[in-house]
Amino acid sequence: MGNDMKVLVIGSGGREHALVWKIRQSPRVSRIFCAPGNGGIASLAECVDIKADNIPALLRFAQQEKIDLTVVGPEVPLVLGIVDAFLKSGLKIFGPSTLAAQLEGSKVFAKDFMARHGVPTARYRSFSQVVRAREGLKDFSFPVVIKADGLAAGKGVIICESRLEAENALTAIMTARVFKDAGDRVVIEEFLVGEEASILAVADGKDFIIFPVLPLSFPAVILESSQDHKRIFDGDKGPNTGGMGAYSPAPVVTPALMKEISDTVIKPMIDGMAREEMPFKGILYAGIMITKQGIKVLEFNTRFGDPETEAVLPRLKSDLVDVMLASIEGRLKDVKLEWDAGACVCVVMAARGYPGEYSPGDVITGLDTVSADAVVFHAGTKKEGDKILTSGGRVLGVTSKGNSISEAITNVYREVKKISFRGCQYRQDIGKKALNR
Repeated sequence: MGNDMKVLVIGSGGREHALVWKIRQSPRVSRIFCAPGNGGIASLAECVDIKADNIPALLRFAQQEKIDLTVVGPEVPLVLGIVDAFLKSGLKIFGPSTLAAQLEGSKVFAKDFMARHGVPTARYRSFSQVVRAREGLKDFSFPVVIKADGLAAGKGVIICESRLEAENALTAIMTARVFKDAGDRVVIEEFLVGEEASILAVADGKDFIIFPVLPLSFPAVILESSQDHKRIFDGDKGPNTGGMGAYSPAPVVTPALMKEISDTVIKPMIDGMAREEMPFKGILYAGIMITKQGIKVLEFNTRFGDPETEAVLPRLKSDLVDVMLASIEGRLKDVKLEWDAGACVCVVMAARGYPGEYSPGDVITGLDTVSADAVVFHAGTKKEGDKILTSGGRVLGVTSKGNSISEAITNVYREVKKISFRGCQYRQDIGKKALNR
């Protein structure tokens, strides 16, 4: 492929804004489209009014525009089979097949797969009947974790402190069907205590790269990790969200620990998928809990994380388009990635009421005062005339780099304070865990 590539990015959040921002830096790319995009993406790409799950319309658009590379941001189109549809039409697309995307699309599939291939994870049982699930609670001590099997927009995991809470959760998921079809089956699993890390690997069906970096506190090259913050309030308090911020690298992941994760989690997963004739291409994102008993996989995603992407991509010096093409074409073993040795922190600014009910349509001010060396990734915004308005729960991901995590934290919060919209909320402790080490 030459230097006049047309790229289509699918999705509308902060992750997609970060992908568009990074892809735009590639000398190989001449035009970028984003479907449906958002108010911030509109300044970097041509936004197309097609929803991310409308696969027939996306395919028609890609064929009409002769798109050279399609990049899928969110999980829903992957699970629905967008990669299979594009490949069948001879189009290059970055992401896993619908079979491989089951690692995210079904908690039961992922847990059973890990059990078959000896990948460490929490003890679990799965159920498709609420009566059996209630009976199954006796095999676990409390607190216990109950997960809806299918996709529930990051909200299908409930931590239950007592049997009553667990029974109420099972009723809500399986009887009241608060997560609709995602609750046809549930996984009940032991509650794990430890520190979380997010591991991003890119795979081509047989080989994989876990993003490498020259970190600050270790003399050797280690493998890339990030850490996000799921709960809405400081100190990991309050309800779970899609993620309120992230930093990279995460010092909790030492070189020895990362080698262990590579050998006992990522490699067995990629090898196992190939053996079971659903080779994994694209991003395999492992949520890892580092416990006193060792590492355990919490979950897999089959696409870039959000907001982890916003904290990792600004540190990537290499051309992301080259990496994606190598994944699609099965030649990752020839790729070497270059990384910024510093640190990066992303702080999410959310709408009032999030993660519950929130009202969109508030004017965002101060975006034009942000320093040139910071980046504001739009997650839930829309453009109206010359104004940018809120349109989602997570509104912005303010991102800044530094020579250290401490410096990056100082830099990012200086920029956050310049931006405002009615009722905006954000955590003030993103990255603090790294400073405590």
